[in-house]
Amino acid sequence: MPLPSVLQRLKLPVIGAPMFIAGNPKLVVEQCKAGIVGSFPALNARPKEALDGWLTEIEQALAAIPDAAPYAVNQIVHKSNDRLEHDLEVCIRHKVPITITSLRAPNDVIPAIHGYGGIVLHDVISVRHAEKALEAGVDGLILVCAGAGGHAGMLSPFALIGEVRRFFDGPIVLSGAITTGDAILAALAAGADLAYIGTRFLATPEASVPERYKEEILKAAASDIVYTDLFSGVHGNYLKHSVIAAGFDPLNLPKSDPNKMNFGTAGGAERKVWRDIWSAGQGVGQIDKVLPVREVVAKLAAEYTAARRRLALS
Repeated sequence: MPLPSVLQRLKLPVIGAPMFIAGNPKLVVEQCKAGIVGSFPALNARPKEALDGWLTEIEQALAAIPDAAPYAVNQIVHKSNDRLEHDLEVCIRHKVPITITSLRAPNDVIPAIHGYGGIVLHDVISVRHAEKALEAGVDGLILVCAGAGGHAGMLSPFALIGEVRRFFDGPIVLSGAITTGDAILAALAAGADLAYIGTRFLATPEASVPERYKEEILKAAASDIVYTDLFSGVHGNYLKHSVIAAGFDPLNLPKSDPNKMNFGTAGGAERKVWRDIWSAGQGVGQIDKVLPVREVVAKLAAEYTAARRRLALS
């Protein structure tokens, strides 16, 4: 099945993953200018009234660039997200081209987005989640596999993509420790249409994270990533040193109560996860320099082209 037209205008088959705190209009615009999908979580725009201004800023900047890639906004579809109705209304009014939904199948979201021609891509970590999302009518799946930054699953990308491809021939975006052009090509070879890259863009001047966070990314290796559901109620990957700095023992973390998951504007997740506990994927060991977004994408593109030539695919 061919990709939706909005995903056919990319210079590199990549979606910049939405990252809490880090995502902002400047980061998104630079990603789109470089030829990949730029994205941010709607919850990053605070207070909620700022979201309208963020979208206007992005749209005005991209309108002046004829070959810019489209942008996406991530919506947390969870009962504790007390901004969801507001944020969706704003995004629908702006006709956001790509909506990325997370946590629950977005049954009520899809008709309104399809109504203006937008598409919905949904994060999944298992076959069951993929099936439920497709039943809801999503346009594509983002397979968030082992090693991905932020909320992530435990399945190998080769296992999950192989099983999903048995029943779905539509757009698949693959996530999980993808930080190089070689890995982008590997994702496509495994059956994906696009690669989903987040952590690599944390180490950019455009990312809205503390300099200390960027320094930790440069120093970290895969062994410095902690997988736990403690901080948000959903399993995710975090930098070990930020976990320790927040007063936790990464070798002795308790299990969370899933009933206490909170993505509301006044929840504990804002205090702990969004600010103090730093997310990162297992690909951190391959990041050794802070570079502007345009240089990161250029480097990825060069590596991707070299990998294709090395395998005689050019």
